[in-house]
Amino acid sequence: MFAFSLFRSDHPILQGERVSLRMPVSRDYREWAELRGQSRSFLEPWEPKWAADELGHAAWRHRLQRYRKDYAQGVAIAFFIFEVPSGKLLGGITLGNIRRGVAQSGHIGYWLGERHAGQGVMVDALNLLCRYAFDTMRLHRVEAACIPNNTRSVRVLEKAGFTREGLLRSYLKINGSWQDHYLYGLVSEDRRIAIAKD
Repeated sequence: MFAFSLFRSDHPILQGERVSLRMPVSRDYREWAELRGQSRSFLEPWEPKWAADELGHAAWRHRLQRYRKDYAQGVAIAFFIFEVPSGKLLGGITLGNIRRGVAQSGHIGYWLGERHAGQGVMVDALNLLCRYAFDTMRLHRVEAACIPNNTRSVRVLEKAGFTREGLLRSYLKINGSWQDHYLYGLVSEDRRIAIAKD
């Protein structure tokens, strides 16, 4: 089940059976900071080094401003992942580095609160976001990258239908050091084939 609706003018809400995605707003701060804080040791090995004020109000306001600016410029769209029907925050997922022209592509990044891991939440969120990327945004390709020993992320991407395409050496500075990443890709034809098989 998928629905596209409007939230404050043209901000999309993606509605699935188990999760919904919407752009972060100011009132999400407390729940976001609590979930990220409780999950810090779970998240830090896979993310850029946390700033000293990572969970502070000023950093949150700056984050929201960046999300809004990126969305307005059409280069990225950040969503929070919420449980249906409780509305509880579970994590976040972003479609960034959106390129038009001959590329028509974007890059997906995501995080999940530790207590929500291993329940299929991120696969559901990825499927919703990919459907939006292909059907609504009319992108041709979406990519994601993960550190090779991040076995959870590898499983998530493969369950969501992504194909491992190669190894990006020393690709991103994660938790203070440059890390190799597997590159995964999904193109619009892959999704059409998967739907036809169902």
